[in-house]
Amino acid sequence: MAKPWVIAKRPLFVRDVMRDFCLAAARLESHFQDYDRTGAVSFSFFDDILGRQNSKGLLWRLKDSAHLLFRDEGSEVLGEYLDWALGYIFHECIKLKEDAYQQMNYKPRFENLQQRLDLPPEEQHLGGELFAVISQTSESIRREVQRVRFILFHCKRMFIRYLPRHADNSLLARLFYLQWQLVEQAFRSYTEELLHAMYGSDLSRLYLLAAESLEAGGWEQEAAAARMDAASPQWPPRHALDEGRASVAQRPELSSNLTT
Repeated sequence: MAKPWVIAKRPLFVRDVMRDFCLAAARLESHFQDYDRTGAVSFSFFDDILGRQNSKGLLWRLKDSAHLLFRDEGSEVLGEYLDWALGYIFHECIKLKEDAYQQMNYKPRFENLQQRLDLPPEEQHLGGELFAVISQTSESIRREVQRVRFILFHCKRMFIRYLPRHADNSLLARLFYLQWQLVEQAFRSYTEELLHAMYGSDLSRLYLLAAESLEAGGWEQEAAAARMDAASPQWPPRHALDEGRASVAQRPELSSNLTT
């Protein structure tokens, strides 16, 4: 049975999970494109995106929020799938972090040791055997990147099917409106399908919901801009980005409040 406090905060959890998924998907794919070019993944990238128990990173927070949201929805199958998939991405990235550490720290050291001519034959042989295991991390990384990409793709497909039941969530509409570029970075060619699944062919509903949320938060100018977009709905919104830039320049605190 759903906990009352989770029910009360469900619109917030839905918004947070979607926001953090978009951030994670965009960052991971950008890093994986670097991997495609260089054949290497960065330990510091995964250390940052994962974080630690006392300082949780983006993927850790996403996993925890997904557990709270989806495990409290009872028999919702898509929620079960998404909960597992987002947790799976977290654990695969832990493996990527560990493999990146091996390649960053131990592979160069073993390569140098293998070049030493003063080692006894037995130690040379042992080093070669151990270095072969370290070298296998390259193949492990390839498979882990492939699996994360595969799960990210299916998460997008699942969100497209899951989110329409939250189409009246004004916080979610505000996210789509103010951070439309982030949504496109994450969903890419599936952005239009996501929006159509939630709001149909008329995006005025999205912009009106975003305006309601902005008004409730006291952002009157931003709400007026959203209503202008609702009057002639297009994607991407014509006024959100310019309005956001102007507002942040005039009121620095808005940069954080617009995204939380």
